[in-house]
Amino acid sequence: MRLALFASGSGSNVQAIIDAVQAGKLNVELVALFCDQAGARVIERAEQAGIDTLVLAPQDCPSRQAWEEAIVAFLKERKVELIVLAGFMRILGEPLLEAYPEAIVNIHPSLLPAFPGRQGIQDAYEAGVAETGVTIHWVDAGIDTGEIIVQEKVRIEADWSLDDLAQAIHQVEHRLYPATLQEIIEERRED
Repeated sequence: MRLALFASGSGSNVQAIIDAVQAGKLNVELVALFCDQAGARVIERAEQAGIDTLVLAPQDCPSRQAWEEAIVAFLKERKVELIVLAGFMRILGEPLLEAYPEAIVNIHPSLLPAFPGRQGIQDAYEAGVAETGVTIHWVDAGIDTGEIIVQEKVRIEADWSLDDLAQAIHQVEHRLYPATLQEIIEERRED
């Protein structure tokens, strides 16, 4: 299966996916990376792995629609079958959702529906909850509202700082995302 990765920042989840592919634990072809932030570290990670990369910010296009249409064209040229959001910090619109129905996966650093949005780790920490976790879900038109594929809990220890919690969440993400993607690939091959 041909995957495209979307990311906006350092790309630690992208690197975990690249590592899983290189180790033979994730049987996919990584054919594209889309990044909306020039200078993001994820671009270097993708280039080192030989992944075709498009860097394009919405303000570089005449409209949001034109921006998404340019992304879709980039993906279609590479025959992408599944889009994997890995730290991508923008909401997807109609052009992408219509071009890839039920083919966009996201990872979120909380146990959805609790703490949706950009600050899931911080929101859980500040709320003082005993546990949070990681959610992998299908993407729909809402914000972190798509059908949940899998969740894993992370207990918040009383003496943890926000950084401790973030590190624990990222450890789960880096293990869970590649494993879940492999399960999705296997299920789609059976269909």
